[in-house]
Amino acid sequence: MRSGTYILIMIVLVSCGHKAADESSDSPEVVTPVTITTVHTGLMADTITMNATSTFLQKSIVKASSNGYLTTVNAVVGRTAGNGEVLFVLKTKEAQSIGNTINSLDSTFKFSGLITIRAARTGHITEVNHQVGDYVQDGEQLAVINDVNSFVFVLNLPYELRPYVLGKKDVQLKLPDGQKLAGTITAVTATVDSATQTQNVYIKVPSNQLPVNLVAKVDIVKTAKNNAIFLPKQAVLANETQTGFWVMKVVNDSTAVKVPVTKGLETNGQVEIVSPTFTGNDQFVLTGNYGLTDTATITIVKQ
Repeated sequence: MRSGTYILIMIVLVSCGHKAADESSDSPEVVTPVTITTVHTGLMADTITMNATSTFLQKSIVKASSNGYLTTVNAVVGRTAGNGEVLFVLKTKEAQSIGNTINSLDSTFKFSGLITIRAARTGHITEVNHQVGDYVQDGEQLAVINDVNSFVFVLNLPYELRPYVLGKKDVQLKLPDGQKLAGTITAVTATVDSATQTQNVYIKVPSNQLPVNLVAKVDIVKTAKNNAIFLPKQAVLANETQTGFWVMKVVNDSTAVKVPVTKGLETNGQVEIVSPTFTGNDQFVLTGNYGLTDTATITIVKQ
């Protein structure tokens, strides 16, 4: 009776083992849908974006050349004055008091006592201090003109970034409206701000019709490579400590293998691959690569 029981148990165990084996053999293979990409070759640059503010470096102060009364004022804030343009007409104090008397005594004398005050250079009028009828004294400020030829963008450069600017002349500025201007570095000041440890860098641009205090973006190039090989950042995977990096390379349209890589520059969503060397025919998993094991089965789908 006991031996019969043992035989029955063995039969049940064997049948269960066959059933588990059959279920294992019938389970489908895991296939991951992915999109792919290839390497690109071109210029890669490691840049720092900083702000530069527009300003005028030189101002012209228009002053009265004698004591007297202003009879004409052509200076208007916001207007551009031309070199030599008459901005003020001043009647001397003496002419105001005795001019009519002299003319009545001798009409051929034609004494007016009028003095014209002209703009010394072309520029934008930013300040007007007197109006018609005002009495002014010799040397008194009448207006302020910004010299259009001194228009620049001023970049406050941290001193530690100085090596990346010295020796360079050409930079590009991007204005808030998206316009891009080619700029030329004309000077770097010889002083450093004690609080911020920055130097002023003057950048000249072709246009002088821009407003003052306009903030533009300037890209300072730290490192650049002309023939860098790079992949989209999404195609490069890393471990938790960011010490190891790899890509999933497609080998036969249905298998992806893990290939360790060494990174270089990383900018604008692109990562330079220093090693190993890949070609334009190599394909790599772009999306769907997270969690893939080495020699994973994949199916390529269109992006």
